[in-house]
Amino acid sequence: MSLESFISYLALERKYSVHTVTAYKKDLEAFSDFCNQNHDCKSIDAIAYGLVRSWVVYLVDSGMSNRSINRKIASLKAYYKFLQNIGAIEINPLAKHKALKTSKKIEVPFSEIEMENVLSQIEFDNDFEGVRDKLIIELLYTTGMRRAELINLKIVDVDFSQQLLKVLGKRNKERMVPLLPSVARPFKVYLTERKMLDNITDEEYVFLLKSGNKLYENLVYRLINKYFSKVSSKVKKSPHILRHTFATHLLNKGADMNSVKELLGHASLASTQVYTHNSIAELKKVHASAHPRGKQ
Repeated sequence: MSLESFISYLALERKYSVHTVTAYKKDLEAFSDFCNQNHDCKSIDAIAYGLVRSWVVYLVDSGMSNRSINRKIASLKAYYKFLQNIGAIEINPLAKHKALKTSKKIEVPFSEIEMENVLSQIEFDNDFEGVRDKLIIELLYTTGMRRAELINLKIVDVDFSQQLLKVLGKRNKERMVPLLPSVARPFKVYLTERKMLDNITDEEYVFLLKSGNKLYENLVYRLINKYFSKVSSKVKKSPHILRHTFATHLLNKGADMNSVKELLGHASLASTQVYTHNSIAELKKVHASAHPRGKQ
């Protein structure tokens, strides 16, 4: 019952997405299976820290990355903190756990030239899907939206008169994002093409398949990878890299970090600071080329 209560707590009180709740549940079930099969432990509600250490060793030996292991342990931490808060246990067995060391993950954004090449040089098909695909790239780049936020964007969330989009972010937190005039025009063209679809099932959502059903996450990933593979040799080409590109390009042009934080929908400034690595590199180049002593 404790696990079911925890899952309900994440979904209803913390308002985590279905994807996140599912990930927590899988992590806890995997730990429970490990304890049951290897230590004959029927319940994970009251366990010693030694069992957690054994699981960590098992995961390391299986070849799992430290980053992935830390994410699984974070699920356990949250679960035991929940049990502690409801009085089911007195001591959190993970209270003093230290995360495994991980290397800093630096994601390389697309350059301004690469963005210009995709949006100006590539010929998109002059049909519903071509118009839709180009608009998706434009929106991800000019708003910094997450892939899930774009997929769940609804018709009622688009305000052309105010040039704003209402975006529903993590934990159902709403934010208003500006819609550039240069993007509003192709947006209206897309909506006209959308009306001409033979059968629309998911009427409330902006982005649809040709069949009239709501867009799905893997398709968005595939189309970003498809178009950017034509202009970029970067290893990673994904919707998240476009979000990274949005933030980096704004910071490179002198945007205030707090403003970028609000546009991205981050809960804390620390999350936004991840994107400063590339803007600092850009500042170094400007500094070296512009300062009288830089060329010496």
